[in-house]
Amino acid sequence: MTRTRTAMLAALTLVAGASGTALAAHSASAGAAAPACTVDYKVQNDWGSGFTAAVTVTNNGAATSAWSLGWTYAGSQKVTNGWNAKVSQSGAAVTAANESYNGTLSTGGSASFGFQATYSGTNAVPAAFTLNGVTCNVDGGGPTDPTDPTDPTDPTDPPETGDRVDNPYEGAKVYVNPEWSAKAAAEPGGARVANQPTGVWLDRIAAINGVNGGMGLRDHLDEALAQKGSGELAVQLVIYNLPGRDCSALASNGELGPTEIDKYKTQYIDPIAAILADPKYAGLRIVTTVEIDSLPNLVTNVSGRPTATPNCDVMKANGNYQKGVGYALNKLGDIGNVYNYVDAGHHGWLGWDDNFGPSAEMFKTAATTEGATVGDVHGFIVNTANYSALKEDHFTITDSVNGTSVRQSKWVDWNRYTDELSYAQAMRDKLVSIGFDQSLGMLIDTSRNGWGGTARPTGPGATTTVDTYVNGGRYDRRIHLGNWCNQSGAGLGERPQAGPAAGIDAYVWMKPPGESDGASKEIENDEGKGFDRMCDPTYQGNARNGNSPSGALPDAPVSGHWFSAQFQELMKNAYPPLS
Repeated sequence: MTRTRTAMLAALTLVAGASGTALAAHSASAGAAAPACTVDYKVQNDWGSGFTAAVTVTNNGAATSAWSLGWTYAGSQKVTNGWNAKVSQSGAAVTAANESYNGTLSTGGSASFGFQATYSGTNAVPAAFTLNGVTCNVDGGGPTDPTDPTDPTDPTDPPETGDRVDNPYEGAKVYVNPEWSAKAAAEPGGARVANQPTGVWLDRIAAINGVNGGMGLRDHLDEALAQKGSGELAVQLVIYNLPGRDCSALASNGELGPTEIDKYKTQYIDPIAAILADPKYAGLRIVTTVEIDSLPNLVTNVSGRPTATPNCDVMKANGNYQKGVGYALNKLGDIGNVYNYVDAGHHGWLGWDDNFGPSAEMFKTAATTEGATVGDVHGFIVNTANYSALKEDHFTITDSVNGTSVRQSKWVDWNRYTDELSYAQAMRDKLVSIGFDQSLGMLIDTSRNGWGGTARPTGPGATTTVDTYVNGGRYDRRIHLGNWCNQSGAGLGERPQAGPAAGIDAYVWMKPPGESDGASKEIENDEGKGFDRMCDPTYQGNARNGNSPSGALPDAPVSGHWFSAQFQELMKNAYPPLS
């Protein structure tokens, strides 16, 4: 709501609009020149201890090649991070300066940015703004006053949605991310898969409101409503920003340090929960994949194991993985149309006896921490962003060759499982046996485990030895099961589908095909992502991959960035093949 300037007012005045919107109008005498700039300041989400805001500044004066917007808070607001501007604060004074890519403001031109902040008490809209030192008109606020003490509604209270369905994918379309779809469609041959649904990764705080002008969470949910039409639609979100994230792999490290659990709660999970709880989105089925690459590390990569890392010992000692996952499950599980699926690794990680049971117990510990209960868990997801074959048809775990069990082959190496389907079904049975719901559903990420192309075996291997038998017949052509980064020879797997097998809610493409697992070499970035030698095609390995070559593709960008060469290879080796 914008209030017309009144000629007789000569002061900067804060007023309340009929809708409850806070407006600040800077007025001038009749006939005065238009203000040099106009600011639209809107609180998008407020959860009582913090908020996110969107700001648009319009330049009504001479064009400029650099801009700086300033304002002063009357309360305790403290900016914690921003996007599309360099936002800094000194005392109550805040300055937002342009980034290198949006410094030019023509006459009539606008620039938009956002930020997140904490506060206590009230959260009043700033009374005045300046652009390069010149006072601006202001249109600020949000749809309601989130600090109104008479409002009984908690912004994170769940919407009235009725009971959850057993399988959120059944009878529903699944959201197609237009940003991923556009990248896929721009690739030669990519139109064949550009309409497939993929996960939306919220891998840092800034992703909630959009990075570098990209879509934020509300943008995706609004688009999901448009795609939904009159039917049902599921939208897939990846919650992925734990403190000390992925303690065993540098390529997927995150922005939060090992001890920043409070920041994870108040600046990451709380804002996400506030958005998802908006009644506007109550008609969507919101699937959340909760924190991949975390809990299993506390079993497999800690002291006492040859694969131990100091970072994983730190995370096991401080408990912040369990606390973070529990907090996320509790907050998101309170929202009636959210379906939480916890990451359960993959068979090449947890399929051994000394990993399988302890990991299931670890999942239960996290699911009963920070106020969460097993009832907050709708299911689990396996093989997220990994390459393990869905089903190996040419050998089983009970086969033997010349009296030697398949389990003794170098490839299987005493694992109890040969593929993701058998592992997912067994993990489900284990989880139900220790207290999770009988109707627990499993998801399998099939985005990159097709292993088709000319190298795909058409029958069992030779029975000369157990190794020739397994290696000659296996679809998964990785050098070692522990290889996880940008794997050469991989292909798109089964297309997303609901209810494909017993106990399986869906095959999904949670990892968007074409997005890198990690950089092939050190690349400076502002996302907290390090260089992991497992992404280096020249690397000869470590204890976690049997000291084998990494099998990674060359010339890869940092994780999450578009990797055209990989996307082309995934299409070439797709199974089922693309038509």
